[in-house]
Amino acid sequence: MNAPVNISRLPAVLYAPDGSRRVDYRAVFALAWPLLINTGIQAVLNLTDTWFLGQLSVDALAAVGGIFFLILVFIVLIGGVGHATQTMAAQAYGAGARPRAASYAWNGLWATLATAPLFLGLAFVGPWFIAPFGMDPQVQALALDYWFPRMAAGWLGVAIWSVAGFFNGIGRTRLPLLVMMVIAISNAALNWLLIFKLGYGVAGAAWATAGAQLIGVLALVAAMLMPDMRHEFASGRVWKPRFKRMWGLLALGFPMGLHGTADLLGFALFQLMIARVGPVHAASSQVVMMVTSVCYMPAIGIALAGTTLVGQSIGAGDKEWAQRTGSAVIKLAVAYMGGLGVLLAASGPWVLPLFVQSGDPHAAEMVQLGVTLLWIAAGYQVFDALNLGAAFCLRGAGDVKFPAIVLAILAWVVFVPLTHVLTFEPGQGLVNFLPQFGMGSKGAWTAAVVYIALLGSAMLWRWWGGAWKKIVV
Repeated sequence: MNAPVNISRLPAVLYAPDGSRRVDYRAVFALAWPLLINTGIQAVLNLTDTWFLGQLSVDALAAVGGIFFLILVFIVLIGGVGHATQTMAAQAYGAGARPRAASYAWNGLWATLATAPLFLGLAFVGPWFIAPFGMDPQVQALALDYWFPRMAAGWLGVAIWSVAGFFNGIGRTRLPLLVMMVIAISNAALNWLLIFKLGYGVAGAAWATAGAQLIGVLALVAAMLMPDMRHEFASGRVWKPRFKRMWGLLALGFPMGLHGTADLLGFALFQLMIARVGPVHAASSQVVMMVTSVCYMPAIGIALAGTTLVGQSIGAGDKEWAQRTGSAVIKLAVAYMGGLGVLLAASGPWVLPLFVQSGDPHAAEMVQLGVTLLWIAAGYQVFDALNLGAAFCLRGAGDVKFPAIVLAILAWVVFVPLTHVLTFEPGQGLVNFLPQFGMGSKGAWTAAVVYIALLGSAMLWRWWGGAWKKIVV
């Protein structure tokens, strides 16, 4: 039986004189723009790290590029609980249960702290994960320098997702934005200090990320305990662990983590296969990945607004309105990513040289290849917008299992095998039973276009189909 609709709590709604409703795009944008800038700053963080690494060498770029997504695989798999916080907080807020929304934030944080020993264990087994991919020995050594500190502190990123997810779920999106700005400034300062002044090199970039994230976690927790939050959400009284809520976050967050992990593990192998081709291919691919993050990271912010709007609408008892607001968010994501993708590709010859020292013997070759890869990447931006927009709206409804299954199938039946087929010369691949066309990184990025086009189409079909309306979390 459907819950009664509480009209006063429906988000982003405008009423015409005849009583009909339409989406208030100004309200959608007011919610989305801090999220867009927030995740855009994450793209700036990635670009900052890439720039600092580029000042070291092409090998440093290749090393971090080869393992960047592999590290994220473990952070996202273990950290699904952090993303679940936003869904649960949004639905609780839409239902008017504000202390319960704050309780989910605290329980997400407790669950995150429990994962810290697991991250530390993963930090020690980096050689076991990296060695089979046959990197150049010097590149592999640099990759291991980066792996340990980045993985040991991986739980800090999950903690940020948990507490920021609470603020995003209740529509207070500006505060996480301010915190992310503090993180970005701290990260740049720590990069300069640790990489160059103290001489930690590639490892310094990883420690800089960890230090900046720790500052961010402390700032978000302090914000939760501000007097207005204590008064409205009872945030100072609901901090104790509640295992039923922790379990609810884990049950919802695990499929979310699997969804992201299947995708990231596919891209981890994508980058590692490119790294096997050679340092120039790996460095070019890493720079292009970070440059195109200016497209997809802010789009994640737009999509996060969909999670909040859909969750609040369902909490208020109106799933039809959830579909209308979610569809509006998907349209905004498509407009943003489609337009910016073409602009970035066109600016490649001027942007890419900024990320490598002009005196590096491989600089010209890296830039030339990167320009081509940018145009290939522009081919999937609209489909990635459909994927992100629809998937995050489905999260707001608690529909996380179907997207995870579809993504896993496409990643492992289409993306990874096709990347292998198009990337390697005959006899140079990881396996010999697949055909090999030897296109290098150009082939790998072509495989990515095919994969994301299929994925975006599947997610949009799921959203339009409305099966999520039957789900209760």
